Amino acid sequence: MEQRKLSRTIEKFISEAPNFKRIEDLLKYVLKQIISYEHIGIKGGRIWKLNGNKNSYTLLEQLGDIAKIDKGYELKISEFPVLYDISKSRTITANETSKYLKKKGIRSFSATGIGDKFRVKLNDTTIYLYQYLLAFNVEKIYDEFLYALNIIGVTLNSIIRSRKIESKARENIFELEKASEIQKSILPEHSYKFGNYEIFGISLPDKIVGGDFFDYISIAEGNKLCIVIGDAASKGISAAAQALYVSGALKMGVSYDVGFTTLMKKIGNLVNETFPDERFVTLFLCELYRDKKGLCVYVNAGHNTPFMLKQSDGKILTLLSTGPVLGPSPNQEYFLDSQYIEKGDFLILYTDGIVEATNDKFEFYGEDRLKSIINTHRNSTPEFMCKKIIEDVQKYSANGKYSDDRTIVVIKRIN
Repeated sequence: MEQRKLSRTIEKFISEAPNFKRIEDLLKYVLKQIISYEHIGIKGGRIWKLNGNKNSYTLLEQLGDIAKIDKGYELKISEFPVLYDISKSRTITANETSKYLKKKGIRSFSATGIGDKFRVKLNDTTIYLYQYLLAFNVEKIYDEFLYALNIIGVTLNSIIRSRKIESKARENIFELEKASEIQKSILPEHSYKFGNYEIFGISLPDKIVGGDFFDYISIAEGNKLCIVIGDAASKGISAAAQALYVSGALKMGVSYDVGFTTLMKKIGNLVNETFPDERFVTLFLCELYRDKKGLCVYVNAGHNTPFMLKQSDGKILTLLSTGPVLGPSPNQEYFLDSQYIEKGDFLILYTDGIVEATNDKFEFYGEDRLKSIINTHRNSTPEFMCKKIIEDVQKYSANGKYSDDRTIVVIKRIN
């Protein structure tokens, strides 16, 4: 299961969210979409809702190829200790212990918590219970599915929280404008020169504020340059807050010359702890040097694969992920990779809003179209190429129904 492919499917939940007035209706829609997602292999799923007394979960909805559970069936908290684990880690997998549910063909399951958390004291123990649970039966439970389910959980929490946040934001445009000024302050100047390289970057938020960001960070007395591009995959104010937080933590870590792999792990843990009910952040970080060979060392935390255009033969290389996205799970591991940038080569960094811009038929702009325009302008400057890509994306999506923040950074070795 590809991380970005699943992420794109999840993004569709967000576009449909405004069509549902009740959270329960949104969850039912999501449950149906996930079960029909053929790449996961889910047999069935259920939605459980915490009752008013906070002592049990009541069955709200069930779908899929499984025997039907009696309407109104309840899971008593005191009888299912595994529910305590969900309060700690949000997403769990377990073998079914209920004789009744086993008779319904449920042998094992995965579940994730959704919505507000309530403080409950049971048997002299304090736990925190989510308002809703999404539970699934899969043909085979594996780590990658749990990772995907965790992303689904934080996605839905982000949608719910964003509704509240953006409702308040609409009441105070002045505060939004202030937030926009703060966010702009973390972005560098568009143009930058370093050693044998010319760089140009643009970031266009979909709303007044957004979750995309990029930066140029000079270290080692100007002998190294770190270039970063990131995407906080929630929306509006909450995304901007994540972007500001990650950008600050990253700049501090790079300034202290913390190793890239260690830095990614630490930032992932910080995002997981600081934004537990938000979604995730993708990040690409590379380092250039004042050397003659053009070494580029990088780490890619689940971000869109940057493209490297080789001037010698026109081939376009992809810089694949070297670790998962930041946030959903703590203590994730990352590894370094590298490429050599030769004279005339381009390195193009971009966010989802570029390749996932849609036209009026909801067709993606796509990686192939982006590669084509990169090749078309292979003899241009970084600024010209950057602006041409943005222009082409804007024209393509002028009548589209879905849009996102759009950020692109173009790096060219000129000597």
